[in-house]
Amino acid sequence: MSCAQIKNLLESDVENIFDEEHLILSGKASIGAIIFFTQKIKEIEASILKKAKLKDEYRLLLTVHGTGRILALTIMLETGNINRFPAVGNYASYARCVNSKRISNGKVKGEGNRKNGNKYLSWAYVEAANFAIRSYPNVKKFYQRKMSKTNNIVAIKAVANKLARACYYVMKDQEAFDPKKAFC
Repeated sequence: MSCAQIKNLLESDVENIFDEEHLILSGKASIGAIIFFTQKIKEIEASILKKAKLKDEYRLLLTVHGTGRILALTIMLETGNINRFPAVGNYASYARCVNSKRISNGKVKGEGNRKNGNKYLSWAYVEAANFAIRSYPNVKKFYQRKMSKTNNIVAIKAVANKLARACYYVMKDQEAFDPKKAFC
């Protein structure tokens, strides 16, 4: 069963899936917990969105592949004023979406300050990348191209970097996300 199918189950549906009593009890407990926590998460999200001072950027960030209400809110709040970043590379670096290697004459001379930047933005973009890979074919295609050349972590960070750069332009230009510009 897919995750979406499991989320849509009711406790009464578990009896049709399992034969043994202990599995039925365990399934009912799990479904009850999913229902309870889903409701609580929705209550917390509603409370947070009520208290947050939403800017125009929030509505635009919702158009970016992989971002939902909470990730868009996190990106908006953690970024602050986008004009403090003179170029998209500065923003991607602040979001920890680029390497911090020092290279001279093709030789690695050490790592820079890889912990500089905003760890919450880094988390948000990696989460958005994971959602985008599952939900959008053009993003998945880009991810698979990267995966063929490197490992999973580097490929996810490459997607996160693309999303960070896209979000920079979305916030800077006040325009909705255009996937054709980000993922060819």
